[in-house]
Amino acid sequence: MTDRAFDTISGNILDDIAAAGPLDAVYLCLHGAMVTESHEDGEGELLRRLRAKVGPDMPVVVSLDLHSNTTQQMVDLSTALVAYRTYPHVDMAETGRRAAALLDRILRDGTPPVMAFRKLPFLIPLVWQCTSIEPANSIYQRLRAMERVSPAIRSLSFTPGFPPADIAECGPTVIAYGDSIQTAEEAAEELARMVGNAEGAFAGTLYAPDDGVREAMRRYRDKPVVLADTQDNPGAGGPSDTVGLLEALVRNKAQDAVFAMLYDPDSAAAAHEAGVGAELVLAVGAGSRMPGHKPFKARFTVEALSDGRFIGTGPMKRGTQYQMGPTAVLRTGGVAAVVTSGKAQVNDQAMLRHIGIDLEKQRILAIKSSVHFRADFTDLAGDILIVTAPGPNMADHLALAYKRLRPGIRLTPLGPEHKG
Repeated sequence: MTDRAFDTISGNILDDIAAAGPLDAVYLCLHGAMVTESHEDGEGELLRRLRAKVGPDMPVVVSLDLHSNTTQQMVDLSTALVAYRTYPHVDMAETGRRAAALLDRILRDGTPPVMAFRKLPFLIPLVWQCTSIEPANSIYQRLRAMERVSPAIRSLSFTPGFPPADIAECGPTVIAYGDSIQTAEEAAEELARMVGNAEGAFAGTLYAPDDGVREAMRRYRDKPVVLADTQDNPGAGGPSDTVGLLEALVRNKAQDAVFAMLYDPDSAAAAHEAGVGAELVLAVGAGSRMPGHKPFKARFTVEALSDGRFIGTGPMKRGTQYQMGPTAVLRTGGVAAVVTSGKAQVNDQAMLRHIGIDLEKQRILAIKSSVHFRADFTDLAGDILIVTAPGPNMADHLALAYKRLRPGIRLTPLGPEHKG
């Protein structure tokens, strides 16, 4: 984030707090992995400015995204931090409820909880942080059980971190709040030990595009195999216009395959002008002109068109009005490419169903997403493979040129240490 944006937005927040008059407490809904031009720890800096405004004793409770790079400053300057427990994120409202309940107890008791904090010595790739698969699923189940059996534990959080952030305190953490230092320390130690013991299980298989397509063709039985085009995930900053996986599908003569969603307003407009049934020679994708990326040129048939307006139906976006702009299904051979005029990672089946794609009849669903698609596609999928087609959201941390990351932390589970 630019300094100007950060100073403006944080200034607005602090001005509103000052104008609100005497307060009992402050609640902030933050992400936890913000980096600004001048501050590696954006949330920590916001909390520093907030504390200067409200003083050291006012209760300040913060809810965090699961991917928070939770820092020592964030812990020190808040009364409590409460993080999501699901990825895909389907517990935002539940996290707010837990944060509100904790803040209510702090106000009623008149005393803040005691905190224990642990940092883990390895980075966890985003694609393997998913809480519906192991080992994260068992870790969060144990976390919830620890809270249930011990009333003295007020709150537990495990934040696996946001490893694309090149900052010193990047990485997973455990935060425990209890009625006593012993309770908090014991809970934090148990949870951190469980995460540490699972380190090797956080490593998974990544497939090159051609290997992923051929493996999907081999594994297909009666339910579609999902290929996650994670490195061009627009939810992680990808341009959503790389075509490496599309090329691999065509090159390997995949049948009953869908590639979505490809951001290419010009090709979508050309398809709308030509109409359903028209044949067009188009060079699709690569509009962002990222170095080394070229459009994919082929003869396409316009199979379907939509205005890109539909209502989400899945766990993450149910009831949400999507506005993707003019959208088209362009078919070449056995592959249907969904081309849009707006960017959004595929996280809802309605994104494909609204334009007439019968998902149950597909053999391969190649979609630009990392994990959020699992919320609505896991039950539909016969298998899920993570593919490293071209894109800026690198899935392998060894490909990232870290400069500020603290020395000694392992770049991947059971992998090499960062030398600094």
